[in-house]
Amino acid sequence: MKKSASRWIEALVLLSVLGAAAWWFHFREPAPRDHTIKATQPAAARPAMTVTVARPMRVEWHTRLDADGSVAAWQEVSISPEVGGFRIADVLVNVGDRVTRGQVLATLSTTSVANDLAQQTAAIAEARAALAEASANAARARQLRDSGAISAQQISQYLTAEQTARSRVQAAEARIKSEQLRMSQTSVIAPDDGVISVRAATAGALARVGEELFRLIRQGRLEWRAEVPAQDLFRVREKQPVDLLMPDGSAVPGTVRTVAPTIDPLTRKGIVYVDVGGADVIGGALRAGMFARGRFDLGRSTALTVPAASVLMRDGFSYLYKVGNDNRVTLAKVETGRREGDRIEVVEGLNMDETVVDTGVGFLADGDVVAVSQGIK
Repeated sequence: MKKSASRWIEALVLLSVLGAAAWWFHFREPAPRDHTIKATQPAAARPAMTVTVARPMRVEWHTRLDADGSVAAWQEVSISPEVGGFRIADVLVNVGDRVTRGQVLATLSTTSVANDLAQQTAAIAEARAALAEASANAARARQLRDSGAISAQQISQYLTAEQTARSRVQAAEARIKSEQLRMSQTSVIAPDDGVISVRAATAGALARVGEELFRLIRQGRLEWRAEVPAQDLFRVREKQPVDLLMPDGSAVPGTVRTVAPTIDPLTRKGIVYVDVGGADVIGGALRAGMFARGRFDLGRSTALTVPAASVLMRDGFSYLYKVGNDNRVTLAKVETGRREGDRIEVVEGLNMDETVVDTGVGFLADGDVVAVSQGIK
């Protein structure tokens, strides 16, 4: 009986312990169903960084066409002496000097021409004296023609002598005019207003006919010969304004004068001739022979723009980070166009109602979650 009572007591104790354990697990531990749901719920994503965002904006901008080309003289005249075989006596101008039409640039030695002119002056005086004598004899012969005092043959001789003397005077006058012309040609003069670009004349050197002594930029005018691709050439018109961008950051205004009627078969580009500045442009930032970049103003048009800081350049392409409703960013490839100030045109790849990251685009990755620090720009 004692053993049986002892076993019952042990059984009761065991049941008590099991009941207490069951009560503990039921009220203190979460139910298995709740435990499963808690394990499958993802943790909230932490923002990669705080950024500002912007919306695209439509603005009216100038449509421009950029091109490269060389600056050259509008017209350049080679000046050479009209007479040769004379020494250069004096050179009166230098490179860069502005000259006027008819101004003397250099003089040649006139010693031999002066001697020839003196000889011709004496010769015409002699010829005129001979003509006076012959004319007097012919006049007397005409008076005695009907009297029979002299023969018809003698009369004819006097009249012929008069005509010969008159022809000699005319020939002497022609020779003296020729010598006077040679004398005037010993002065090398400017054919037009302009700027001396080359000086080859040296005092004491022997001048030859056709040898270049000076080169003159007519009227001091320069032109820009822009090379424009064939597909853009139709957009250029006469009298369109152009800005030439100088290395020092300044701009020189110009105007389209004409468009070449042909295309280079090798480069597939046409030449546009642009009048640059005025007569005062030479001596400034612009020089004949220099390479320059210019911009044609083709009018105004509407552009869809974003802040320039929002455009990410990578591998030669342009990208934007678009922000979704969940603040997750998506990297989108876009095509950009014009740029003015701190805004840049997006030609393709962006809609007006989308939002883009404005700052910190270089530190983001596709799919990052961001925190927006302020309102949309």
